[in-house]
Amino acid sequence: MNILLMLVPISVVLLGIAIGAFIWAVRSGQFDDLDTPSIDILAEHEPHPDQRDADTAPDSSGCDSDDAH
Repeated sequence: MNILLMLVPISVVLLGIAIGAFIWAVRSGQFDDLDTPSIDILAEHEPHPDQRDADTAPDSSGCDSDDAH
């Protein structure tokens, strides 16, 4: 029975933290657009020019990936 005297205040504090986190998320716009991110992953975009250059740049280690060193 004494454990309830400790668990009830802890659960109330955790509930307050959860409600505070939810209010912060709503105010900061986390729930503004829920549909576009799931559709955006399906769209094919050209890679950024810097990223395209990095993908085609030679390996900086000086050896080919086919070599077994």
